[in-house]
Parts: sequence; C-alpha cells; structure tokens
Amino acid sequence: MRIDLHTHSSVSDGTEPPAELVASAAAARLDVIALTDHDTTAGWTEAAQAAVRHGVVLVPGTEVSALSRGVSVHLLSYLQDPADPALADVLARTRDARLHRGRAIVERLAEDYPLTWDDVVARHTPGTVVGRPHVADALVALGVVPDRTAAFADLLSARGRYYVPYYAPEAVEAVEAIRASGGVPVFAHPGADGRGRVVPDSDIAELAEAGLAGLEVHHRDHTPEQRERLTALADRLGLLVTGSSDYHGTGKDNLLGENLTSPEALAEIERQGRTAVVGR
Repeated sequence: MRIDLHTHSSVSDGTEPPAELVASAAAARLDVIALTDHDTTAGWTEAAQAAVRHGVVLVPGTEVSALSRGVSVHLLSYLQDPADPALADVLARTRDARLHRGRAIVERLAEDYPLTWDDVVARHTPGTVVGRPHVADALVALGVVPDRTAAFADLLSARGRYYVPYYAPEAVEAVEAIRASGGVPVFAHPGADGRGRVVPDSDIAELAEAGLAGLEVHHRDHTPEQRERLTALADRLGLLVTGSSDYHGTGKDNLLGENLTSPEALAEIERQGRTAVVGR
C-alpha cells in the first residue's frame, strides 16, 4: 500500500481544492491520503466525497500549530472528532490569530512595497486559513519576488524585519487537546532545522508523556542522519514512525508519495483514532 499522511489543499496553503488534491493522489497511485490543512477541518467533506469517487482511502486530519518553549512546532492530528470543543476551540483561536497576524505583516510590508490586504485576499478563496504563503503569493503576483521560496527566504523569513508572531497553544496543551478530541497526534518534520529552531529530544519525550503517538521521520526536510536519529528516538520512546510528502500542489516542490507510511503504522493510528477513515 502507498500511504501519504501529510498533504495540504487550498483550504490552507496548498494550491489545489480538496477534491482536486484527492484526484491528484489517485493519479499518483496512492492508496491512502491524509488531508492535514493548517488549523482547520473545513476541507474534510469535499475530500471525503472525492475519495469515494476516486477509490482512495482518506484519513481526515489537521496540522495543528503549536509552540514548545518558544519554538514553533507542528502536530499532525488524525481522526479526531471535528465537533469536539477540546481541539476545535484551540483551532478557532489560532485561525483568528493567523488572520490578524497576516494583516500586521502586510502593514509592515506596505511601508516598503506596493502591497495591500486586498492583494492578499485575491490570492485565496473565502474560508481559507490565511497564512504567510498567501502573502507570498501576493508578492509574487506583484512581481516583488519570483516565487514563494524566495519570499520565505527573505521578506517573510522568521528572522526578518517584517515577521510578526502569532498565538499558538503550547505543544503539550495541543497534544492533550488532540487526544481529548479523539485524535492521534504525530509530530510533523521534527528535525527540519532548515525551517528554524527545532526542539530537543527532551521536549519530544515530554510530549510523548502527554500523549504524542508518533514522529514524522521520513520527510524531505530530514537528512539520512536525522532520519536515523529520529527513528532511534521513536523506538526509545515507543512512538510510531510515519513518512509523508507534505504536499502543497504547486506551492512547494514536494511530490505526492515521495515519502510513505507503513500499513502497520496506519493501522495503529486507526485503532487509536475516534473517527473512521473514509473509503474503506
């Protein structure tokens, strides 16, 4: 089985609507795909309908923004109850913070570039979780930068003068909220130091005690040495090992199915989750 447990649609910062994303997964000969848009479950229904049409198994999920002692981390939540307030309230607060942060970034950029909030709004559809990628797309459309990668390398860098932080729950709180809502939390790209600071193993151990289920080891942002280290850490902490593409359509170079999760790991995620996969 070909199982990819980390993808994004245009509901967050991907470029394909959920149904188109599922069609792309089918074309890539994936058997199972997880939709894990940032801090939202809004794409689940459309993706589920498409999964049935295309004969692809869908694992509904969310990529949850969090902080671990000031370091940004992302947690993949699988098979949670989307109506459970334990996590839904946290996600709503984060989405609101993302929106206000986006406006603040645009205000800073507008001091030096011909960028308006309307330019950013034009780059996404209503109901989208607004983030820096949409600001990047607006800058590309204006000709300020050639692509998203260039925008994040400079103007939208977390180390740059235009960066604005935003609310996100503490990582332990997020893990507990995911578990309370019936979800299965997996730490996304935990060793991706090219994105910024990463948390130490001691913090991951603390998250494991709080209910973390696994580590996304097989990811393009991890070197072979990092994969080896993280696999050993997962084994030591009794955590699942997953692999995923972190696909964003044309928003990133990542390709569907470039890293995969074992059927055994998926079976354990299904066993732990409150809701069921779609299409099986």
